[in-house]
Amino acid sequence: MAAFPWHSRNRNYKAEFASCRLEAVPLEFGDYHPLKPITVTESKTKKVSRKGSTSSTSSSSSSSVVDPLSSVLDGTDPLSMFAASADPATLAAAMDSSRKKRDRDDNSIVGSDFEPWASKRGEILARYTTTEKLSINLFMGSEKGKAGTATSAMSEKVRTRLEELDDFEEGSQKELLNLTQQDYVNRIEELNQSLKDAWASDQKVKALKIVIQCSKLLSDTSVIQFYPSKFVLITDILDTFGKLVYERIFSMCVDNRSVLPDHFSPENVNDTAKETCLNWFFKIASIRELIPRFYVEASILKCNKFLSKTGISECLPRLTCMVRGIGDPLVSVYARAYLCRVGMEVAPHLKESLNKNFFDFLLTFKQIHGDTVQNQLVLQGVELPSYLPLYSPAMDWVFQCVSYHAPEALLTEMMERCKKLGNNALLLNSVMSAFRAEFIATRSMDFIGMIKECDESGFPKHLLFRSLGLNLALADPPESDRLQILNEAWKVITKLKNPQDYINCAEVWVEYTCRHFTKREVNTVLADVIKHMTPDRAFEDSYPQLQSIIKKVIAHFHDFSVLFSVEKFLPFLDMFQKESVRVEVCKCIMEVFIKHQQEPTKDPVILNALLHVCKTMHDSVNALTLEDEKRMLAYLINGFIKMVSFGRDFEQQLSFYVEARSMFCNLEPVLVQLIHSVNRLAMETRKVMKGNHSRKTAAFVRACVAYCFITIPSLVGIFTRLNLYLHSGQVALANQCLSQADAFFKAAISLVPEVPKMINIDGKMRPSESFLLEFLCNFFSTLLIVPDHPEHGVLFLVRELLNVVQDYTWEENSDEKIRIYTCVLHLLSAMSQETYLYHVDKVDSNDSLYGGDSKFLAENNKLCETVMAQILEHLKTLAKDEARILEWVATPSFRGSSFPPQRSSLHLLHLLH
Repeated sequence: MAAFPWHSRNRNYKAEFASCRLEAVPLEFGDYHPLKPITVTESKTKKVSRKGSTSSTSSSSSSSVVDPLSSVLDGTDPLSMFAASADPATLAAAMDSSRKKRDRDDNSIVGSDFEPWASKRGEILARYTTTEKLSINLFMGSEKGKAGTATSAMSEKVRTRLEELDDFEEGSQKELLNLTQQDYVNRIEELNQSLKDAWASDQKVKALKIVIQCSKLLSDTSVIQFYPSKFVLITDILDTFGKLVYERIFSMCVDNRSVLPDHFSPENVNDTAKETCLNWFFKIASIRELIPRFYVEASILKCNKFLSKTGISECLPRLTCMVRGIGDPLVSVYARAYLCRVGMEVAPHLKESLNKNFFDFLLTFKQIHGDTVQNQLVLQGVELPSYLPLYSPAMDWVFQCVSYHAPEALLTEMMERCKKLGNNALLLNSVMSAFRAEFIATRSMDFIGMIKECDESGFPKHLLFRSLGLNLALADPPESDRLQILNEAWKVITKLKNPQDYINCAEVWVEYTCRHFTKREVNTVLADVIKHMTPDRAFEDSYPQLQSIIKKVIAHFHDFSVLFSVEKFLPFLDMFQKESVRVEVCKCIMEVFIKHQQEPTKDPVILNALLHVCKTMHDSVNALTLEDEKRMLAYLINGFIKMVSFGRDFEQQLSFYVEARSMFCNLEPVLVQLIHSVNRLAMETRKVMKGNHSRKTAAFVRACVAYCFITIPSLVGIFTRLNLYLHSGQVALANQCLSQADAFFKAAISLVPEVPKMINIDGKMRPSESFLLEFLCNFFSTLLIVPDHPEHGVLFLVRELLNVVQDYTWEENSDEKIRIYTCVLHLLSAMSQETYLYHVDKVDSNDSLYGGDSKFLAENNKLCETVMAQILEHLKTLAKDEARILEWVATPSFRGSSFPPQRSSLHLLHLLH
């Protein structure tokens, strides 16, 4: 092909840079500036001041810019226009809904420091389970025939419904036996849904029957271990019923003319709503049995607001007295717990009823140890230590309600009353569980004295010390008592023979030890845990508690040099034999290290320990490990690698990276991080030495380069390898390692043919050509400064890369190949200049080696001709679609890149036209 009669123009880069700089323009004080605040011209809107006087404001400015937000001042904003045009009925409904929500929210006026019942519900259901068979009574009456009675005449309505209730209580029910716990729960959930369905279909009597039926189940203690969970399930139904009744009556108070205010009084309630409310209370009062009558009335306690201002305050004492008629102490205490729960929801300020429930309970406390209860336990084969904890959820709740914002004098009185009772371990435990932690912590020695005096047979002392420890984890005792408290508690804990009892208690007191003592005491505690949990591999049944201990220790010891100097810390980690648990513990340790380690470290104790931890995480990776898990592990290990620094001891730093590579070879992101770290190390060495190119320094840099060259082939991602080859070659070039740089670039060139058509990116297959184009453009930019090897001829790397591009199988009708050729033209144009645009310090590029030699320029022009021929050949295939050609020529990738524009592009444009 004939040579083109043109050559690249000479470039003066310094002059071009100077001409491209922005011109500084002086700005007058009054001129407009985009960062100046926008001023509004001539605003005549009247506004009302806080005192009620009207005033008008106006301002003038040399700027005529109008604030787009100023239109809201004249009342024409879109929201105001929408509100003005809205349907009044729609607005009324929205206001009604909003007010009902606020009314419900206002009832819950206890603060956020009060632990709600909902937070205890799940724990109770999980703790109190049974394998025994359960029974349940289901209503089997004729529901369809009775549904129509709800629409009978008003004069017969009450009588008919009372008859239906009598019919229900006289035997229209069926007992289901031999239910498993899950079957029982499912039946209760079905009843809850039946209640909602009956209510929605206006079968109010049927709904009430379901609630009565469920309430009766709370008198059954035949499977006593399950009673706390049964209480939770049944009271869920009662809560649903109470909410439905309240919302029903509330809806009757709203008509077309009025809406109940946020805090309404009985005077705001119309007669129809009051009559309906009274009807509900009358129906409930007709229930014959005490327990269902008590629970159902308590569930709608809030409805007293519709009848009288004093309705709730009068009803609560009466319900409190009703509980005295319940003979079973377990059933009785849970009834008091429900009454206290409802009372805290609707009237938390009425403390007298709460206190009355507490002191009534103390009067009947001795029944727990009476003959009736003891005989019942013998029949069911339940031991007293298993029976007494059944009271804890109810007692803890009653005590919590009573002690909430209670004065110090009342708390002291309550504690003294409990102290006077015999066998008071259960009471003492509930006091420590419910009272404020600060109150308990300041009296820690008093409580320890009370614990010592308790009878061990009924309620184990270690549970009392556990409750005390939970309080001391939240509040600090007097400083003078701290060591004595730990000694007294640990005397009891360390004598426990049952590993499960021991670890449950020790777990709590580790927090106290870490908060107030040094590593010496923590080491003693850890040693004692190892001593108790190692025999018979007891630790295998207590991994959650052991994990909790580790988390508490590392949460208080952020200085890892101190942490790993705790002699028993690493032996403690050895108890985590199960791989999944062991890895989770290691992840927790690394997360704390990354979060709190502020300075790089070279402490050998920290490095050896954390290398062991990271190795444990790495070795857990297998073929089934999820990608997200791999990313998390790699992130933690990389965070550790980044925090390791040996200062100017570069050889030691490289030795660490070599060891890390051998340990973490299965996680590609870690290997990538190591390669980047070694490249930075090589550059840091060059910077520190400041031109001192001794043989030792050169050898070290070559060792860094060799590390990267050996490691890159072990990576899987092909573009990861390509980019690292290029980056490492640039680092080698910057350190005057020319032969090593050539090796990296040759390796990258040989890898290009292996690039697949599609690659996986975030789980999706994407075409690879755009990524390959980006890489090759960067590669060609680097080749500008790479000097030719004396044994391989002129521009040998450029030629090899062009041959690879030519042989690569590109997508049909793809322009990526030609875009690459245009980048090559930019490169060749820049290579023809006397002085290149950029250089590497102390590396002679081809502009210095050839000095504008005519043979070099001739070779350059020949290469340009070859590339231009390829471009024209491609354009010939597109000649039939001129629009597409012109569109392609107009793209930025054709017109320019990181290289200066040249005549080749202009000549090609001329040929096209």
